[in-house]
Amino acid sequence: MATEQGQLPDAYDEVLEQFARVTYLSDGGSYLNWDQEVMMPDDGTPARAKQLSTISGVHHDLLTDDVVADGLDELDESELPQPQAAEVREVRRQYDRAAKVPRDLVERISEETSNALPVWKEAKAESDWSTFAPKVETLLDLKREYAEHIDPDADPYAVLFADYEPYLDLSVAEDVLTTLRDELVPLIDDIKASDTELADPFDGAYSDDTQMALCRSLLDTLGYDWDRGRIDVAPHPFSLGTQFDARVTTRFDEEDPVGAIGSTIHEFGHATYTLGLPQEHYGSPLGQHRGLTVHESQSRLMENHVGRSRAFWDLVTDDVNDHLGTEVTPQAGYEAANQIYPENRIRVEADELTYHMHIVLRFEIERDLLAGDLDVEEVPAVWNEKMEEYLGVTPDDDAEGCLQDIHWSHGSFGYFSTYSLGSVLAAQLFAAAEDDIADLDGKIRNGEFGPLHDWLTENVHAHGQRYETNDLVREATGSGFSADPFVEYATAKFGDLYDL
Repeated sequence: MATEQGQLPDAYDEVLEQFARVTYLSDGGSYLNWDQEVMMPDDGTPARAKQLSTISGVHHDLLTDDVVADGLDELDESELPQPQAAEVREVRRQYDRAAKVPRDLVERISEETSNALPVWKEAKAESDWSTFAPKVETLLDLKREYAEHIDPDADPYAVLFADYEPYLDLSVAEDVLTTLRDELVPLIDDIKASDTELADPFDGAYSDDTQMALCRSLLDTLGYDWDRGRIDVAPHPFSLGTQFDARVTTRFDEEDPVGAIGSTIHEFGHATYTLGLPQEHYGSPLGQHRGLTVHESQSRLMENHVGRSRAFWDLVTDDVNDHLGTEVTPQAGYEAANQIYPENRIRVEADELTYHMHIVLRFEIERDLLAGDLDVEEVPAVWNEKMEEYLGVTPDDDAEGCLQDIHWSHGSFGYFSTYSLGSVLAAQLFAAAEDDIADLDGKIRNGEFGPLHDWLTENVHAHGQRYETNDLVREATGSGFSADPFVEYATAKFGDLYDL
């Protein structure tokens, strides 16, 4: 039945009010996760695991309550206007998945992931995969069971992937990763064979306090809203929050200040997206991010297309020198930020090109683990083999290899490919922004970030979940999701840097 102009069914209000409660509870739980990763005492894990498990169970109950089920059934018979139809579509998507999963499984997954975090930290500190492997095995079993409940006939990896990217098919991720491997490996080989050596001017030791002061200053320059955010240190950098409170974390290596700069700007991109979501729609799908492909596009856009640009280094080099006591030139800083290090074994420290080989490696291992084609105890050996195959290096130990990322302690199987999808989308969005914003490069050089921020807010952030992923991309750029702009950008940029 059609709704009268300006009048929405009562079921719409009931469903959205309940969904708002779900959102508020979930956001509250996310700050408990932030606390656990940033500042919770080490021995707080048993209680925190129970707290988060209970929140997950109540979250599940609220989302699958009869008021949602009955309301959605009623709304299926209604012809709602946009954007209300989009809100109902998104609630329906979440409800349909959640309703198939038993509450006790949701709670067990939450508790196991909370308990896995300190085990991962210990295993990484001791560089001992065998310490962490039982937790991985348990989480894999739980996630297989979760996927089986949602769709017993589907590839479990595809089911899990949809948790992070609901509207791009897994085949799209596979195609993108194949394209990047086919296009980037020859480019990386050409760079290896090049006689050009880029500047590497940061050869001192830089304290955590010094780097933190620099990172805070750079966030000031970029326009981070300190009234709605903060920066802290975490073993694995991340950003988390709402449009009212979006926090960032970073980490430091005393010999690599460029790494901290890139990490901080990356998380700033995430926070900027979160803070750009419409405040008036908080609690509604219209106030939530579109998915991790789009979220990652915002962080990679800021990290790579802004933070690794020559224009940005023209702007910030004096600030960098003032904080670090260096005498780096803008060109040297730009080159340092764009060094290609095929020998780098750490994903979060990887350069812009070899980064994607790290993603391919993880994608393949995860798929084999979920399918039962790879035993957990075999992961270190297979990891090292793939590192040698794709990057020509072998990690020195498990901490440098299969224990370097936090994601498996979260049970986040299916997540990694969104990093490459987001990088590809970042190039497509930035190219569209360059077309629409006169002399964007010059504006970045002058520290005028408002036009880019406004463009991203108008074309991405403000829509929340109104559009499915490819429709959002088309609205913003005029064309569907494509890896071509990234390949063109990378080929031109690194061809110029390395005189190819």
